[in-house]
Parts: sequence; C-alpha cells; structure tokens
Amino acid sequence: MDQKETDRYTRVKWLLGEENFNQFCTTKVLVCGLGGVGGMCVEALYRTGFTRLSVLDGDSFEVSNQNRQIHSEYLNENKADVFGRIYKIQHFVAKIDENFLADFTLNEFDLIIDAIDDIPAKVALAKRVDFTKQIFISSTGGARKLDPTRIKSASIFKTHGDALAKKFRYELRKAGFKGDFDVIFSDETPHCKNLGSFMGVTASFGLALASLAVKKVLEKNQKKL
Repeated sequence: MDQKETDRYTRVKWLLGEENFNQFCTTKVLVCGLGGVGGMCVEALYRTGFTRLSVLDGDSFEVSNQNRQIHSEYLNENKADVFGRIYKIQHFVAKIDENFLADFTLNEFDLIIDAIDDIPAKVALAKRVDFTKQIFISSTGGARKLDPTRIKSASIFKTHGDALAKKFRYELRKAGFKGDFDVIFSDETPHCKNLGSFMGVTASFGLALASLAVKKVLEKNQKKL
C-alpha cells in the first residue's frame, strides 16, 4: 500500500485533483428518493466526498425492496431516517408534492438530484429549481430492464425509448416548464408489464446518476475559473 494513502478519499483526489475534491466537499446536495436508484446514488456520492448531503423520502423499507435497495435490511423504518443515521447527514421524511415544496427551503442546495418515481412529484420539483443558480439532474425508472449497458444520459427532451421519460416530457410541457436538464434513462425494451426489477440495472442507474452529478459539479467549477 502506498504510504500516501492516508485518508478515505485519496484515490478520488488522485483521479480528479485536490481542488475538484474540495468542490465536492462544499457542494450542498439534496437527493430526493432513496429507492434502488437514489440509495445507490447517495452511497456513491458519499464515498466520493460529497459529505454535505441531505436526503428526502417519505417511504419505509419493505420486504419487496430487498432485491435491489441498499440498507433495506432495516425493515419498516423510514428510508430517510436510516440514511440519516448511517451517513450522519440531514434527512427529511416527507412525500414531495406541491404543498410540501411550498414550505420547503429548496434554494439552500447547490445540486438537486431527482430519483423519484412519481411523475407529478418530478414535475413539481423541476418547476421549483432556480436553474440560474442550481444544478438539477434526474433519473427515469430502472424497472422492467435487464441490460445496464443501455443506460444513457441526455437532455430530458432528447430521451428516447423510455416510457417514463416520455411521460415526464409530456407533463413538463403541459405544466409550462421552459427549462432543460439532463437525465439518466434507458432505451431498452421492457421485459415485463409489472414493476419487475434487477439490482444490476437499478444500481447502475444510481451510479450513472452519481457520475452525472460529479460531471455537472466539475463543469460548474470550471466556469468559475
């Protein structure tokens, strides 16, 4: 082992540099949704140095989550409570809707990550983001898919072959949304009608979402220089 490997983030610093790493440490992040996608995204971001994390989810862990969701051994506990305790981060037990967002201080976050599977909630959240100051990225669903190599990132308005993304686009336009943001999606043909899921895909969605978050923060940092 190299003697310089003295802290948990050494290899992140080797990869991206000390200055970029420091940017991760100071970026205030809110992850909305702690299912198979959002939970793995949180894990990856935390291991990369994003320690100013906050998480939000209104659900509790169920037995049916255990095929794909990290920390789902804590049955019947609120997901946000579990993540808050494990990572020692700020957490909110709440369901996102228009009423919740009206009283929630969203503008304190630099990066907002949408890993929710409810379309009205996704639209409501996107509409509340200040795109002149905040980074917003989103994920569509990883259910019904088997091939993680079909996962892609693109503007929400340039996605294809993804039913949830199509519905999301439609509802954004219907709501008069004028902005743009990148999403993680898959163009793989669904393998079932119900919400069957495979961790190899849902976790890959979460990791791709974390990678997109890193990319966006680095891009914003470069614009400041």
